[in-house]
Amino acid sequence: MAKTIDAVSLKSMLDGAGEIALIDVREQAEYGASHPILAANIPLAQIEMRVGELIPRRSTPIVVEDAGEGLAQRAAALLEGFGYTDVAVLDGGTPAWAAAGFELFSGMYVPSKAFGEFVEHAYETPSVSADELKAMMDGGEKLVVLDSRPMDEYRVMNIPTGIDVPGAELVFRVGEVAPDPETTVVVNCAGRTRSIIGAQSLINAGIPNRVVALRNGTMGWHLSGYQLEHGNGRTAPAPTDDTLDQALARAEACARRFGVKTIDAETLDTWRDQRDSRTLSILDVRTAEEFAALRIADSRHAPGGQLVQATDSYLPVRNARVVLVDDRKVRALMTASWLVQLGWDDVYVLTSGLDGQPTASGPSAKTILGLDALNAVPSIAPAQAKALVDGGAVMLDLAKALDYRDGHPQGAWWAGRVAIADNLSKIPADKIILLTSPDGMLARFAGSDLASSGRDVRLVDGGTSAWEAAGLPMQSGMTAVLSEPNDSYLRPYDRTNKAEIEKAMNDYLSWEVALVEQIKKSGGISFRHFPAA
Repeated sequence: MAKTIDAVSLKSMLDGAGEIALIDVREQAEYGASHPILAANIPLAQIEMRVGELIPRRSTPIVVEDAGEGLAQRAAALLEGFGYTDVAVLDGGTPAWAAAGFELFSGMYVPSKAFGEFVEHAYETPSVSADELKAMMDGGEKLVVLDSRPMDEYRVMNIPTGIDVPGAELVFRVGEVAPDPETTVVVNCAGRTRSIIGAQSLINAGIPNRVVALRNGTMGWHLSGYQLEHGNGRTAPAPTDDTLDQALARAEACARRFGVKTIDAETLDTWRDQRDSRTLSILDVRTAEEFAALRIADSRHAPGGQLVQATDSYLPVRNARVVLVDDRKVRALMTASWLVQLGWDDVYVLTSGLDGQPTASGPSAKTILGLDALNAVPSIAPAQAKALVDGGAVMLDLAKALDYRDGHPQGAWWAGRVAIADNLSKIPADKIILLTSPDGMLARFAGSDLASSGRDVRLVDGGTSAWEAAGLPMQSGMTAVLSEPNDSYLRPYDRTNKAEIEKAMNDYLSWEVALVEQIKKSGGISFRHFPAA
């Protein structure tokens, strides 16, 4: 049985220089409602599929928390079974944290969101409102709108004329889309954080153009009554040799200002040999296409803009060694400059890029723990599963609830893995239970969970992707649910009613702005402020 730790002792560890991973194992909606700011969310339902990659060193000190439901104890037992040797449970959970006088925060990626607000205040990042941008457009001002979100978010909605240039790509590619210094560069995201960080990146890099953030991003544009575009795929080209040289010179100057450290390949090899005593995260900050084409074999993909936007999601082990990789250096240097300001001490840029490293290409292999201990559950082909559903079997789909809403096998119920056991009585005892998930992996774990239930349980071989590939019918909507969907903290755009969407937008923007004051409370966080260049 895992040891326990009280809230005051945990706070001391979080404030210290040693490694520690504080993980909240509740579902995302519950975590997003209230948690300590430095807690990373790794739900119990996904722990086998995520923790091995995110916390690779088995002797890392780990503290597991929930709100007192008992999930933390279950997660701690699993972690110890996987070979983790220093696991503790927060005694009393998040209520005990609050009772000790420490602040609880709502929302997702709170350290990074708060950091964006800090940056705007500390450096007075210039911004324009939606009305001001519309007037600039209507007046024929020479400008370019750069959307700092990933392409999948950009495709959903974008500011008219906007070009997709995800965060770390801005300094790398801006010379191609705004070569004239008389062109105003407007950076936007959906809300505030990536607009602010993106605009300030270009300012920190010293480009000669006027640079502004679009205040409140696409949400602000929508709330001001202006139309968004949908389904676009505009991107900025990669830099030419001349613009690359210019971008690198700017990134190097920025890195010097913020004290970015570098290492060579020999040092990285030495650190690889020390992985049993220090956590090493090798993060490739380039695009997904570049990462898939050729990467360092033991690196993870963490596109620079998203790494800064969701640091807790990529780096749950505080005070780990972090090595950033980019064969052109620009994106790694700019990303490192932000991690330094976020408070990460051991962040380094690999000067040699991919040269001399063991490399790989294609899809990255997943680190999944506990596969060898799974109970055997029979699998059947999708067509057989369809016939069983037609005959009255109950199929449970373990996809994210929002993905289930968008599309799931016809007749399937949505189910959360952890809640299945408590809701099993809703399924008649004589019914066959079929389990599916996007690629079938989560269904395998859920099937193993149910192996001792005495029920007839079978897996859909290859999961929902195989079901779709076989041309079997899909449907959308929350057509049937076994348990309350709580695996997603809803963003404004995840809602379907216009009034609810707009209320959620206003609430979200107000929440972001208020973070700069909330983090000053006990249990909050502080960031590094550097003097002007």
